[in-house]
Amino acid sequence: MLTLLVILYIVVCVFLILVVLLQQGKGADVAAAFGGAGSQVAFGPRGTTTLLHKLTTGSFVVFVVLCIGLSVLTARRTKSVTAGVKVPAAATTPAPAATATPAPAEQP
Repeated sequence: MLTLLVILYIVVCVFLILVVLLQQGKGADVAAAFGGAGSQVAFGPRGTTTLLHKLTTGSFVVFVVLCIGLSVLTARRTKSVTAGVKVPAAATTPAPAATATPAPAEQP
């Protein structure tokens, strides 16, 4: 199931990249607002929503849902980063006892 979702995620990523690159730029609308097109709107007339715009929005929603779903499934699959690490057994030999040496007597 996880493999299928990853493949679907890659397909949606490639589709989203292609749809975004195929869209027409909005640079001409801003230039037309300051003397070219004579529209009453600040940044040019707003056209109707195109098919590419709808495809971009839909593929972005699918992209986000798949991204969140994959992160949740991956987090549930791996319990902890350190779950597979083996900890070496601690040494049980006692530390050597320090022998107390008397302090030298002070001379007057």
